[in-house]
Amino acid sequence: MKDRQKDFFLNLYLAPDTLDIYYIRKSILNAIKENLPRFNGVLLDLGCGDMPYKQLIFSSQTKVSKYIGIDIEAGKSKYDIQPDYYWNGVNIPLPDNSVDCVIATEVFEHCPDLAEVLKDVQRVLRPGGFVFFTVPFLWPLHEAPYDEFRYTPYALERIFKKSGFSKLELKPTGGWSQSMGQMLGLWVVRSPMNFHLRRVVKILAQPLVWLLIRERKKKPAFGDMTMITGITGVGYTDKAAE
Repeated sequence: MKDRQKDFFLNLYLAPDTLDIYYIRKSILNAIKENLPRFNGVLLDLGCGDMPYKQLIFSSQTKVSKYIGIDIEAGKSKYDIQPDYYWNGVNIPLPDNSVDCVIATEVFEHCPDLAEVLKDVQRVLRPGGFVFFTVPFLWPLHEAPYDEFRYTPYALERIFKKSGFSKLELKPTGGWSQSMGQMLGLWVVRSPMNFHLRRVVKILAQPLVWLLIRERKKKPAFGDMTMITGITGVGYTDKAAE
C-alpha cells in the first residue's frame, strides 16, 4: 500500500484498489490547482514528505522561483526523497522574512500546538506572504501516535487569528454524499475483512463510490449539520491584507 499511495498524487484514477484514497487526493489536487496562480517567489513546502506536488508547483501556472522542502527528521526513513531541511515540528529552520508563500498539505492535524507553528510560519513569511493548507476532517487515525486533531472551520479561524493572521479563506471539501463515498471506500479497502470477500466487495462498491463522490453543482457551506471530508484554506499575513 505504501508504494501505491506514493505514486498516487498527480496521476489519479478510480479503481477497486484506490477507493480509499481517490477522493481525498483529488480534493487536495484540485485545491492546489485552484491556487497555482498565486504561488510565487520562494515557496516553502512544510511537511513535504516525498514532495509529490513539486513538479506541479514548478508548472507554467506559477511564478515560483525556488522550492524548499522541510519535514521532521523522525520520518526520514519513510521517504525516498530527503527534504532540504529538517525541523522539530514547531521552529522552522529558516530566517525571518525569507519565503513568499507556504504550502502545508495534511500537516496541521499532526501539530500538538498549531498556534505556535503558525506564529513561526508568519515569522518566515515576507510581507504580502500567505500559507495554503489542507486538513482532513473525515479520515482514520494515521501516523500514530502523532495524529492530534480534526479541525472545524471555527477552530481554524480562532487559531489563525490568535497566531496573528489577519485574513483566512476556508473552503469545505465534499459534502454528505462525498463523505459517504469516502467512508465506503475506506471501509472496503482498510477495514478488517477476508481477502477473497474484500476482492469481491471492492468491485461491487466502485460504481456506488463513483456515484457518491462525483462533483455536484451545489457546493457545501459551513453551518449546523454540514458534513465535510476536509478543509482547504489560505491564511494571509497582516501586511497582505493592507
